[in-house]
Amino acid sequence: MNPSTRANGLDIDPKGVFIAISIISLWFASLILLLSWELDYLNPFTYLAILVQMHLYTGLFITAHDAMHGVVSRNRKLNHAIGWVSALLFSYNFYHRLYPKHHLHHRFVATEGDPDYHPSHRFLPWYFSFITAYVTVWQILLMAVTFNLLKLFIPTENLILFWMLPAILSTLQLFYFGTFLPHRGDQSNKHHSGSQVKNHVWAFLSCYFFGYHYEHHDSPGTPWWRLWQVKEAGLR
Repeated sequence: MNPSTRANGLDIDPKGVFIAISIISLWFASLILLLSWELDYLNPFTYLAILVQMHLYTGLFITAHDAMHGVVSRNRKLNHAIGWVSALLFSYNFYHRLYPKHHLHHRFVATEGDPDYHPSHRFLPWYFSFITAYVTVWQILLMAVTFNLLKLFIPTENLILFWMLPAILSTLQLFYFGTFLPHRGDQSNKHHSGSQVKNHVWAFLSCYFFGYHYEHHDSPGTPWWRLWQVKEAGLR
């Protein structure tokens, strides 16, 4: 018997909280280590570390995203608390603002009512529209204040390379693999969503399986770490 349980019509596995806390903990541990790292631009680890931190930032957003679908925890308060913390750690995103916009995306996917969609289907205008729809003045102010406080104790270069730059790169990762590729062009299926070719390793590395985007729209109650199973099931 599948160990997952059913709550509110969603398939929710109790491992969700453990996985969410693991991502948050790894992000914290990595950041603390890297902020005290002695920079050496000739060391390949410096650039690998930026990519790892970018991927963990993406994990924070994906965790907040799963909370919006109620699949992190069966406990509603705990589910939203984890989503709130994950969103806040990702450059002061506010969960209560993301929540309604994301559900509008699912309800009106690839139409004028979809806040994630841009009719030009061109990368730069779409990315600019995507960013301006979600980034607020308060986020920028909070990031600026935090940066100026932290640089009193932490080398500025480390802050830029391992705290700020990975967050910016992560927005590109999320947008390219989770919005642009799945929704560009004429997707005539019922979810107006494309899906990458089955390759579970690349699907995880590129965007926590959200390249399997048709599958996500077809089964929004499936957490990110089980989307590969939906792909295997061949719902499309």
